[in-house]
Amino acid sequence: MIGDLRGSAALPGPPRAGGVRGTGMRFSVDGWDPAYGASLELDDFLGESTASVDVSVELPAGRWRAIDPDPVRAVPQALLFVDGVRRIEARVWIEEDAPDGGPAPEASAALCASYAAGVVCCCGRQAHLVLAEARRGLFTAAARAEDIATWAGDYAACRTPPNPATPLSVTLTQALQRRLGDVEVRTAVAARAAMSGHGVPPDGDLLVVDGPLRGRQHLPRTLGYIKSHRTTYLPPDLNALVGALSVGQRTPVFLIGSSWDRHTWYLRLPGAAVAPWAGIVRIECSADMPAGEVIELAGLSQVCLGRFASAEYRDARAPQNLYPIAGLERELRRRLGDPRLLQRAIRLTAHTSGTAR
Repeated sequence: MIGDLRGSAALPGPPRAGGVRGTGMRFSVDGWDPAYGASLELDDFLGESTASVDVSVELPAGRWRAIDPDPVRAVPQALLFVDGVRRIEARVWIEEDAPDGGPAPEASAALCASYAAGVVCCCGRQAHLVLAEARRGLFTAAARAEDIATWAGDYAACRTPPNPATPLSVTLTQALQRRLGDVEVRTAVAARAAMSGHGVPPDGDLLVVDGPLRGRQHLPRTLGYIKSHRTTYLPPDLNALVGALSVGQRTPVFLIGSSWDRHTWYLRLPGAAVAPWAGIVRIECSADMPAGEVIELAGLSQVCLGRFASAEYRDARAPQNLYPIAGLERELRRRLGDPRLLQRAIRLTAHTSGTAR
């Protein structure tokens, strides 16, 4: 577990004197709790995978087998776990005046969201928070959108152009995810740079990103850690090997090609085998790495990750939700602030919106 969660980033402070600052932009807040979506659902969009697979990176298909961990493999001096969280505090509707003084155009949907990313370092027998950053944003396609300033925090306008081929809610959610990914990369790079002050040599760490590696493939010695599975990449005869893995075993490395390419493999963590895929995670690394380096990283994942597997009585997502990631997630969510307080502040500002016109 994480013993020291002191961080360097702070959220906005207490309410400012003088009450709420006026804003020149008129907007209203959707009455539904954002956890349940919007009262007017704009879409349900889910793309289908068109990935191609090369299973012969490490072994030819006819020789596929479960690969045991190497107990004498040297482990990195420091393991850096990167995670990010996001939360929609309110779905709002932005009202804009027509530029020619005619009828006002239709209100534009937008999201008020908070997001944060951080890095936990596990070195020696302890874990500590290296860095954490939190942000708030108004995600919108409205061309003249402005920041929303409330006494509980400011939501910076993050404009994204609409895509006629994509529902607006997907466009806004993707914009939020991109901003979160940017913060994750910044914190990871900064945390890794700080390792020299801990006596860790430049190549003495391993970075583990919670989630797919997309957008982070350029980071050296980095793994993407995928806890849940939405699709099957392997052909049926090879996919059967995944459910037959023993604790600590992995599949051979294979290559997935889609809108972005990556090397990947499946690994079984310690835990009760209540189902064939219980404790199975999928690990990713860059497609640009030579096969030998990829296989080395795959072996490293076998000896590094299992010791952080969570227990059922402590985590509902056990064993896949690793203890450092779970602790980091809790700390980041705490730094986002009270969602009820923030939504109340947004509503108060909405009631006074347009007063600066």
